[in-house]
Amino acid sequence: MADLFSTDVLTRIVASLLGNPQWMLDRYFGAVQTETSEEIHFDVMDGRRRITPFVSPLVEGQIVASLGFKTATLKPPYAKDKRVFDMNRPLKRIAGEQIGGTMAPGDRLRAMIARDLQDQLDMLRRRLEVMAAEVMVTGKLTITGDKYPTVNLDFGRAAGNTIVATKLWSDPSAMPLDDLQDWAQIVLQATGVQVTDVVMGVDVWKIFRNHANVKDRLALQRVYQQFPTMTQNAQIQEGGVFQGNVDSFNIFVYAGWYVDPADGVEKPIFPAQTCVLTTPGIEGAQAYGAIRDEQAGLQALPYFSKSWLEEDPSVRFLLLQSAPLVFPYRPNASFKAKVL
Repeated sequence: MADLFSTDVLTRIVASLLGNPQWMLDRYFGAVQTETSEEIHFDVMDGRRRITPFVSPLVEGQIVASLGFKTATLKPPYAKDKRVFDMNRPLKRIAGEQIGGTMAPGDRLRAMIARDLQDQLDMLRRRLEVMAAEVMVTGKLTITGDKYPTVNLDFGRAAGNTIVATKLWSDPSAMPLDDLQDWAQIVLQATGVQVTDVVMGVDVWKIFRNHANVKDRLALQRVYQQFPTMTQNAQIQEGGVFQGNVDSFNIFVYAGWYVDPADGVEKPIFPAQTCVLTTPGIEGAQAYGAIRDEQAGLQALPYFSKSWLEEDPSVRFLLLQSAPLVFPYRPNASFKAKVL
């Protein structure tokens, strides 16, 4: 009979567990890159708008240098989630089990392992979502943890891609749609990429959807298209929710929270008073470095789980390891504005 706690069996179980979908990570950082080293490498192309030089037809053609690129090297942090199962736990009823208990202790232990595996994956996915949101909002990433020196990663987003609106959108005379047009032009000029998405928190959404500038434009659109192009719906679920389209911008409202391990306080994933202009053309990626474990073959994997038993006293451990990092190939394809 196969050992239900062996690395091979745990790997199959983990592969069958579907983690909670994380909207920002999946939409903007969907690519996965792995490297069997401690460092992650990626190339950034030179995107200058050059034109062909003029010369006399009687002279030699002018030599034009090929587009270059630079290689960025980043060292991903290392994540470990370790759980302990002492042999008293399987002797007690687990959540959802009938009062009085109907399961054998061995079945309870296996159920506990499966449930904690799912929780470990959910926590890792949420960590990646928090990282993705920070990169989208700031163009940077701060990595800190217990016994881990704080590291600040700057992906090189232009300073002008983080601003405060000239007129806050709570001002009736503000022009939110003109602001979006101006900010999209900054991204277009810097990257050649068209902004398609505007992501905002619930506080900004409540102001934006009721602003006269937006309402007037929607009324004009309805004359020509005969249907509302943007809803007035409340945000009642976690993640990013599509609320419609105005001036060719997809409007998404984001809500989500996480418990900060530094202080145990629940905090919002997306900051208040803020909107972010971006596009899947930011080409964000999830990068994973090598798992520093012989049982994992020192290979680069999104995550690796293993379980082992200490004989005296009898205690089972469950460990999930990962070396994750999220980064954008086009950091200037995101733009953050404080609008309230």
